[in-house]
Amino acid sequence: MLEQPISKSEWTEVALGDVVENINEYFDRDNDEPSRYIAGEHVDEGKLTISRWGMTDDDFFPPTFKRRFRAGDVLFHSRNIKKVASPDFDGVTGEKLFVLRVKPASLLMQDLLPYLLSGADFFEYAEQNWSGSVNKFFNWRPLANYRFYLPPLQEQARLVELFAAQRSAEETLLCSLQKLGDLRISYIGDLLGSYRSASDRVLVENLLIDGPTNGRSPAPSDSETGFKTVSISAIRDGIFDPEGCIKFVEMTAAEARPFIVQSDDIFAVRGNGNRDICGRVGISRQTYPELVYPDLLIRMRFDPSRLLTDFVVAQWNHPAAHGRLISRAKSSNGIWKVNGQDIRAHTLVVPPMRAQREAVQFLRALDMQAAAINARFATLRDMKRELFKAISGGAE
Repeated sequence: MLEQPISKSEWTEVALGDVVENINEYFDRDNDEPSRYIAGEHVDEGKLTISRWGMTDDDFFPPTFKRRFRAGDVLFHSRNIKKVASPDFDGVTGEKLFVLRVKPASLLMQDLLPYLLSGADFFEYAEQNWSGSVNKFFNWRPLANYRFYLPPLQEQARLVELFAAQRSAEETLLCSLQKLGDLRISYIGDLLGSYRSASDRVLVENLLIDGPTNGRSPAPSDSETGFKTVSISAIRDGIFDPEGCIKFVEMTAAEARPFIVQSDDIFAVRGNGNRDICGRVGISRQTYPELVYPDLLIRMRFDPSRLLTDFVVAQWNHPAAHGRLISRAKSSNGIWKVNGQDIRAHTLVVPPMRAQREAVQFLRALDMQAAAINARFATLRDMKRELFKAISGGAE
């Protein structure tokens, strides 16, 4: 990717405070014109651009917000070091966001600054220099003391160009994924919308050959042998995928047998603090002979002569169908829950099998396109890591 290797022989070690200043320009609420303001929640982790904001003349403008920033300044969140952004407009912010601007004649390009604060080297430094014990925060002094090697301007310009190209490609891919997601929702919505009468919907309890059945969550095991279970994060994007969330448990073969995960099993999230996650389903693509599902999930096995499992998942997770189910959810101590009774009373559309097959075929084509886009994302992530590696470490 970096066809011309970057030489660090002319890089100079500096402290951030040598080349960057924390700007304190103040907004006059009584006399200044209305402006956009940015709060911490408007800054997304890992995203250097700003797409949300408030207005200083609305009722939600925080009374403590009075620090001005200019287009191109870097906003750095003192409570969340992964929130770094460079807005393309002037505005106002609060005391939790540093407003960072390159000093005149400092020989650091303003456009490179957000990348310097987004790499692994800086994160490692920041983690070691937090203040506070429970509610950690980052003061200006340790931020100013962060030391790094400053490339010559020509190398900076090259790095900025590469970072910008990487980010542009990533944004294009994100837009493509969003369009695929919108197309998926629209397609399923149109199909389900063609079955409008009450008689077109069938109770889930009349479509099952087994379940709904809660799982088991036995005691964890210190040994890395025997039976395993997963957390609810195994349910993602309509798939039951145990990778990355497995733990071993104390369980005999007889105890485990009724809860072994089998191919085409569909699992619903029984409870979650996020109402949108509660009730979502995922399908297992294979049998896992030593894996049991936890009691945070509910297993369902549908009659394959009535509904294709892939069609069940696509329909169930569609906003319209999921919205009907989640309307039954109950909240307790901040946790939204659905139970077996809610699931049995839920309804699904049962189109002719030919229509289901056509729908599944179309949705799989969309999934293949999404997989290709995600593979390109992986390449871009490798590129990003290589770029961060290029600006980290010492001079040669």
